[in-house]
Amino acid sequence: MTTELRVLRPEEWDQWYGRLELAFGGVPESPEERALWSELTEHERSIGAWEDGECVGTAGAFSFRVSVPGGSFVPAAGVTMVSVAATHRRRGVLTSMMRRQLDDVRALGEPLAVLTASEPEIYGRFGYGVATYQLSMDVDTVRGGIVAPPGTDDVRLRFAPVEESAGACEAVYRSRLGSRPGMFARTPGWERLALLDPPADREGASAAQCVLAERDGDVVGYVRFHNKPEWDASGPNGSILLRDVEALDPAAYAALWRFLFGIDLTSRIRVRNRPVDDPLLHLVTDVRRCGVRVRDSLHVRLVDVGAALVARTYRTPVDVVFEVADPFCPWNEGRWRLSGDAKGASCERGSGPADLALDVRDLGAAFLGGVTLSSLAAAGRVRELRGGALAEASTAFASDVAPWLPHGF
Repeated sequence: MTTELRVLRPEEWDQWYGRLELAFGGVPESPEERALWSELTEHERSIGAWEDGECVGTAGAFSFRVSVPGGSFVPAAGVTMVSVAATHRRRGVLTSMMRRQLDDVRALGEPLAVLTASEPEIYGRFGYGVATYQLSMDVDTVRGGIVAPPGTDDVRLRFAPVEESAGACEAVYRSRLGSRPGMFARTPGWERLALLDPPADREGASAAQCVLAERDGDVVGYVRFHNKPEWDASGPNGSILLRDVEALDPAAYAALWRFLFGIDLTSRIRVRNRPVDDPLLHLVTDVRRCGVRVRDSLHVRLVDVGAALVARTYRTPVDVVFEVADPFCPWNEGRWRLSGDAKGASCERGSGPADLALDVRDLGAAFLGGVTLSSLAAAGRVRELRGGALAEASTAFASDVAPWLPHGF
């Protein structure tokens, strides 16, 4: 049978999304989750593969703006909801959807496409590189503590209803937006993602709780979490399941973590997504008690190499010619001369000798400044063609703070 690829019609959403759920194990999401994703879906940016009236493939995109080194926000297609029916694997369905999607992103003039991957090995062949990583921890709060900086005792903490405090929490998040590359400027509706709290997803823990940090009557931070009571032969052994925590200054951040460490009847904090350079690593008395692990997070694809490299600034002056390989999006292939510094950049087609040669995937990995070109070169993925060019470009691309994606999409 012939597979038809077409833009999603609103009346097809339930079947389309049901196919996605089936591909990810077949466990239906809660009604509140389904309702939110239905509302957030951009139908004109979603495509389905159909065969004889049955949906056999799904892919969508959200219209995001992502922070980049220098503090600007760049339009990006947030690739999401990608699946292929188990009955239709290895038939080119995924490749055809990726082809259609990147062509559409280019036509819209968005220089970037980004995604989080259920299986990281899938998307490299389509030009996506791992640009951010996330920290997870199982923190032992019995045999560890917090060394708080001056001013921590001046921060007032109070419980607040999750829904009622959402506006204050979102204001703190917005204030933090320019602090790291990789964060999304949330459009209306996206703030509700942090409020989803279906009982089936709590792992036996409490409903979400929120504590606000205040100074002089102003909210300067917040933490949202679940409390999971547990007991064993030795007594209470509960866990705190962290949802998210943000603060506007070091004292407020330390105050929130000190509060989490001191919650009665608990002995650990389970953390699933923090920046790899999170200040907590320097607040704890014993980092070995934190069970630190790292995994990939945001994958970045340069859809328009020239526009993408101009959209960010560079830590130090740089003037290099890249030889870019991009067989999936051949309009990017060839030589690009990048000249830039902390004030701005230009990037034009280059005709002179190349200084560095790399695949577009690796340029995407380095784009947000968390993965160095030097480390990619050490893995054989970047070739230096002019002596000194690698160090020059690697230093210029680096970010002072690690890029980070606060939540999935």
